[in-house]
Amino acid sequence: MSLKAGIVGLPNVGKSTLFNAITKKNILAANYPFATIEPNVGVVTVPDNRLDVLNEMYQPKSLVPTTFEFTDIAGLVKGASKGEGLGNKFLSHIREVDAIVEVVRCFENAEITHVEGQINPLRDIDIIKVELIMADLEIIENRLNKIGKKADMTKDKDTLLEVNTLKKCQKALEENKCLRNIEFTDEELEVIKSFNLITLKPIIYATNVSEEDASVGDNEYTKLVRDYAAQEQAEVIVMCAKIESELSELEDEEKKAFLQDMGIDSSGLDKLIQATYSLLGLKTFFTAGADEVRAWTFKAGMKAPQCAGIIHTDFEKGFIKAEVMSYEDLEKLKSEKAVKEAGKLRLEGKDYLMQDGDICYFRFNV
Repeated sequence: MSLKAGIVGLPNVGKSTLFNAITKKNILAANYPFATIEPNVGVVTVPDNRLDVLNEMYQPKSLVPTTFEFTDIAGLVKGASKGEGLGNKFLSHIREVDAIVEVVRCFENAEITHVEGQINPLRDIDIIKVELIMADLEIIENRLNKIGKKADMTKDKDTLLEVNTLKKCQKALEENKCLRNIEFTDEELEVIKSFNLITLKPIIYATNVSEEDASVGDNEYTKLVRDYAAQEQAEVIVMCAKIESELSELEDEEKKAFLQDMGIDSSGLDKLIQATYSLLGLKTFFTAGADEVRAWTFKAGMKAPQCAGIIHTDFEKGFIKAEVMSYEDLEKLKSEKAVKEAGKLRLEGKDYLMQDGDICYFRFNV
């Protein structure tokens, strides 16, 4: 799967520090705007406790988790849609991602300058929202100028649908509404799919708090973000990028001890990765045996042959059946043999919709 999430935010909110922690890459994280000039792409491992159980059960020669991509996009500033800062270049990078993680500064620190002078998370969110809305509005208005007259003259059904859909988008954006919060029919979504509109992309707010607040959870700023996000039906993850960066350098056992000392049950980074994975509409199936236990990423709604094709295109071309058992059944019954004896091993055909946690063996013939 080639889906990816983009990390956005104003300069100096902790985006690059968070990205360092996510990918364990030592990219430039500096206390001035535009420390990140080109988008940095990193592959992240999705935390999944089920893999640990399968590893213990099968004792395979190799264990392979599932992954997806995060892109760190340089800080947006007020006026980006008009070319301020590094403007349109960064907006084009955001268009290329499938979901947005917006890092919002929710900590006080006199040594780290804020591009707007003071801490105000709702103002920061609004600055970015306006820039993304303006960028989408420009694309829509340019397209309407090109095809509006044609629609009036030809009355072509497809052209009229496009014009009406674009006008619906235009109206929402002019009312300062993000397109992700507007209801569209399947036909309308198909029409606007090719425009890669930024405000249509799903979003998670990652509130970056101080080390002191990390163990507490919410502070006065994160509560404001939660109230705002609730109106968008968006998720909020509270985390401290600095702590996450330190955690990324530790081994698993050291990491657990560190979290316990901080009074934190699990890292904000793990929560963010899992939440983003879900936001992208991604699920996991497994293949398991003595040679390898492996997690595979698939998009919700995919059928068995398509998932077989993720492993190898020949598996999809020559798909016959899929032997499937659920992770829950295997964990409960402790072995494949017990799953079979309990009648829980199923043979599924071409129309089977894959489920998260399915453990599969694909039969194929090419």
